[in-house]
Amino acid sequence: MRCMILRLKFGLILVLLLSVPVPIKALARNYMQCEHAVKKWASSSLGSEVKDDKHALKDLLFFLHIPRTGGRTYFYCFLKKLYSKSQECPQSYDKLRLNPRKPHCRLLGTHDDYSMISKLPNEKTSVVTILRDPIDRVFSTYEFSVEVAARFLIHPNLTSVARMAQRPRNASVVSTLDVWPWKYLVPWMIEDLFARRDARKLRGKQSHLEANNPYDMKDMLMPLHEYINDSIARDIIHNGATFQIAGLTNYSYFAESHEVRHCVLRYQTLGGYVLEVAKRRLDNMLYVGLTENHRESATMFANVVGEQVISKHATSSSSTDVGTDDLEKSSLHTVVRSDANYQGKNTHQMLKNISSIDKDEAAHENLTAGKLMEAYESCISTLRKAQSQRRTNSLKQISPANFTKDARHRVPEAIIQEIASLNSLDMELYTYAKNIFKKQQEHAMQSVVYAERLSSTLPNSTYSNSYSPQSWKFLSLAITGLFLLLYISVFFNARRRQSKIKL
Repeated sequence: MRCMILRLKFGLILVLLLSVPVPIKALARNYMQCEHAVKKWASSSLGSEVKDDKHALKDLLFFLHIPRTGGRTYFYCFLKKLYSKSQECPQSYDKLRLNPRKPHCRLLGTHDDYSMISKLPNEKTSVVTILRDPIDRVFSTYEFSVEVAARFLIHPNLTSVARMAQRPRNASVVSTLDVWPWKYLVPWMIEDLFARRDARKLRGKQSHLEANNPYDMKDMLMPLHEYINDSIARDIIHNGATFQIAGLTNYSYFAESHEVRHCVLRYQTLGGYVLEVAKRRLDNMLYVGLTENHRESATMFANVVGEQVISKHATSSSSTDVGTDDLEKSSLHTVVRSDANYQGKNTHQMLKNISSIDKDEAAHENLTAGKLMEAYESCISTLRKAQSQRRTNSLKQISPANFTKDARHRVPEAIIQEIASLNSLDMELYTYAKNIFKKQQEHAMQSVVYAERLSSTLPNSTYSNSYSPQSWKFLSLAITGLFLLLYISVFFNARRRQSKIKL
């Protein structure tokens, strides 16, 4: 009997030993398949060299908007002042998977990732983007998700996202819920807020809620540490800038994107290949801005991008007449009104009103880089005031939670480090972007020095006096007078010779 038991035990151990290598081999095989797929994609993506003419604006400007980087202010306070509505690609910025193939389409601003370039004329397209410190971007994404979701708590009859989806909606108005990534993040947060609100009601009389750390108020909303560790956050938020610039988001046009994305998310060691592709994409862009260097970035955008757009308008205006029917009609001063008027309004409609001007200055050649910056400063001042009021009204629904810069400082360092670790690719890409930004500044400075040398070779006073319309008019009159005097002189000399011959 004892021998029988020993044999059974020995047989069981043998079976276990023989079965262990099977999953190990399978895992190794899966990793090798993933490594091959990622390397193949990266190799094809890195095939092209850095463009020599990347500093020159092409026919189509593609603004790749990474969420929570301040891109809306650039689009509405810069680009919509540089391009008329007729020059925007259909449904630009508001929708995904739009069709950019419109005649005379000159501006495309969207949350679509870099794979959109496969739908565009690559050699005639310039790409611009803005990056933000990854830790701040995660904070901002969390805060905005809560802010938008909290707006729906004002409706007592809404108890779930399913019921919310059944509400009638104005098809002509673009909602935040239509735009990536908020179409995924906001419903997720709404469902969570509804659940926590219902749980508080079941408990009866509410206890006093302390707001020492609004990022950790589990009775009111999802704590930050839960948010960053959820599978949805790992899929959409973390390393989001790297995936978006590489063209590997969950709505990519690239056929191989799903497999490559899945492999990189599963095997983090493969992320380096994606990072290198994202860096090469940045190298080839016309402009890379930084949210933290707001003033310097805006000034550079006006001078690097704005100047070239204005110059193209000036060149084409002689042969192309831009109709005024497509121009925005509302003036900026009509937007400066009481904060109460913004309550309940659609965010995108509000931004559209703020960005509109009396006339398309670019089309009429009245816009300069200096005027563009003045218009930008005025626009963002109004925009920030409106957004601040809207944010305050939204967060009232989850009071006493209130997100501020001071409140961020109270978040434990361990969570900050965890965010940095979860966004390791974005952290490295942001460092790389800062180096590109520095090079852009140096290139802009070299352009200024070259312009100064050119002006010193041809002094402004001599140049302007020689070629101004007034100078040409004076010169033509002087030449005409000289010819007249010469004619009179020849005429009288001829008469004098004739009179001498007769004598």
